[in-house]
Amino acid sequence: MTLKIGIDVGGTFTDFIVADHGSEPIIHKVLSTPEDPSIAVVEGLRDLAALISASTDFAGFVRSVDTIVHGTTVTTNATLTHTGARSALLTTKGVRDALEMRRGIRERQYDNRYTNVKPLVPRHLRIGVGGRLDRNGAEIEPLSLEDIRKAIALFQAEQVEAVSICFMNAFANSEHERAAAELVARELPEAYLTVSTQLLPSIRFYERVSTTALNSYVGPKLNRYLDRLVSRLKDIGFGGVLLIMQSNGGVMSPALAREKAALTLLSGPAGGPGAGLFYARALGLDRCITTDMGGTSFEASVAFGAATTVNDGEIARHKIALPMLDIHTIGAGGGSIGWLDEGGMLRMGPQSAGAAPGPACYGKGGTLPTTTDANVVLGYLDPDYFAGGKMGLDASAARRAIEEYIAKPMSLSVEEAAAGMYRVACNNMAQGVREVTIKRGYDPREFPLIAAGGAGPMHSCLICNELEIPLQIVPRSSSVLCAFGMLLSDLKHDFVRTFVARLDALDWSRLGAIVEAMREDGDRMLTEERIPPQDRRHVVRFDCRYNKQYHEVSFEAPASAIRARNPEAIARAFHQEHNRLYGYSLEAEGTPVELINVRLQAIGAAAKPIYAREAPKSANPSRAFKRKRMAYVPETSSFASVPVYEAGKLQCGNRVEGPALIEAVTTAIFVSASFDCVVDGYGSFALYRKGREDLVANCFAPEKEAVPA
Repeated sequence: MTLKIGIDVGGTFTDFIVADHGSEPIIHKVLSTPEDPSIAVVEGLRDLAALISASTDFAGFVRSVDTIVHGTTVTTNATLTHTGARSALLTTKGVRDALEMRRGIRERQYDNRYTNVKPLVPRHLRIGVGGRLDRNGAEIEPLSLEDIRKAIALFQAEQVEAVSICFMNAFANSEHERAAAELVARELPEAYLTVSTQLLPSIRFYERVSTTALNSYVGPKLNRYLDRLVSRLKDIGFGGVLLIMQSNGGVMSPALAREKAALTLLSGPAGGPGAGLFYARALGLDRCITTDMGGTSFEASVAFGAATTVNDGEIARHKIALPMLDIHTIGAGGGSIGWLDEGGMLRMGPQSAGAAPGPACYGKGGTLPTTTDANVVLGYLDPDYFAGGKMGLDASAARRAIEEYIAKPMSLSVEEAAAGMYRVACNNMAQGVREVTIKRGYDPREFPLIAAGGAGPMHSCLICNELEIPLQIVPRSSSVLCAFGMLLSDLKHDFVRTFVARLDALDWSRLGAIVEAMREDGDRMLTEERIPPQDRRHVVRFDCRYNKQYHEVSFEAPASAIRARNPEAIARAFHQEHNRLYGYSLEAEGTPVELINVRLQAIGAAAKPIYAREAPKSANPSRAFKRKRMAYVPETSSFASVPVYEAGKLQCGNRVEGPALIEAVTTAIFVSASFDCVVDGYGSFALYRKGREDLVANCFAPEKEAVPA
């Protein structure tokens, strides 16, 4: 038996999914251990050993594990909570305040109380040194090694943990940064070092310095965590391959994660979009909106043929210019705390009760009302069946918390207050979906919604009603969707080089040399990761813009056009992408197109689990019926007695009419009065608007390729 395990460490729960070829995946959750997330990882592995086989001891189970793919929120949380390393910055004299000035644009220009984000490096540790390059990389002023030595003495006195090096125009010539890095590494061998041209050798100074500073800020904390994780895995006898999920939806080795820690800033949720697309393709669809509601946060993303990526983004208002999946995150999870603002209006989150003390109903010391407490009062969660009955919930504590903090101040009953909390939480999440659809030019009604996370399927119907989405899919592995997506992920490495030129005047020889150099770098890394040549591929993308525009559009450059040296074909691809994004192009006007950056992604295909599709059985779900329970129905704003079904006993082809509840060990699905549900060939639950059976016509179609490319 050879096993592959996906592990997603979240703020409240740590998710596990175990897969081998052809068998039903095994799902498990344990409470996270924020003080040291690796503790929960080992605890979960011990639980899995007992779940899989009573006859195999723990050591035998660990030996059977071939690969662990691990997503972590260590770097994300360090940035969000401002608990990263004490960092310093070496930069060009005269521009040390770029990190604080940002783009010079006031984000809320009419809010006099709004303050800028606190820089990751304090001003007295941002040191400008002599030395200057022009935009083409020619040296104007030699690098001052004496200035660097003085800065190093300051860093030693200040007990700096990490150093960033980022010089003006270094993307065109890395010699100054290389010389500075050699001196810092020699004099400060214990410090974590990030050199901008090794991390992001591209144009735009602020984006480059911010990304470099972010990498140094989170690097030491990630390294300490990986040290503990690797040590604990070694202690239990793990001798397989450990891979770390990165923000672009691919995986990488721990060694690379140590060097480029910023690549893990979306490590946890990055598995979601690929997994969502897997389940959408089971219904013959090539697009989806993937949502994931856990204990602390809610993530939303869009996939259209492939997961949507961006080349720059922000985390906690800090700019990061590395390729990452376009995932929007808000503080809306099962642990989100309900509260009243200064005007007496009900709010939900972003503060969260987390894993400790947790919601009031957990009985672990929490006293504030949360979304989970509201779900208990509304009847969506059975206090005696939470986590399959392993963890009982205190319904009385949930009612007391809601009554004290929400119901009494608003002169409402506990049930009315809980319903209000539920609706506000769902509206917050619907707004999060709008951020990645309507604001990106997509109509959410044209996409199925993938409802995931332990808490997500209890809220998805109301989100879909708000956005008029007629179809949603709750995967069988919805509670651990991101962990499942990690099992589907390939190894991916991104490279970028700035190359400014008009398409109609390209130096094709120089362009070819740049692409080939990046290809060689990618092949070298994939070779180190033992990916055979036949399992590798390379994707070239160009960042282009119309002449005199400021922002670029990134698009996949046709390989045939590059080989044929055909600028017209490349320009045509740019016009099409510009038109898709913004609704117009300047192709007819003949406006020149300018190339800014050349990007290459080296992809190494990893082995993926294969699941057989079941043939449909009876439409009657009676064998899974458990009982009836009073639950809140949003469409009628009242409680009703609704049937409750056991998820594990529902078979392919079974149909459930809403309103109803479907209970699994790790989640609960609320099928509201507006929807009905059918179980598809992969055991997923397809919820469709009443009367729209046509939306699930492909649930039982012959098996198609379902794993994303």
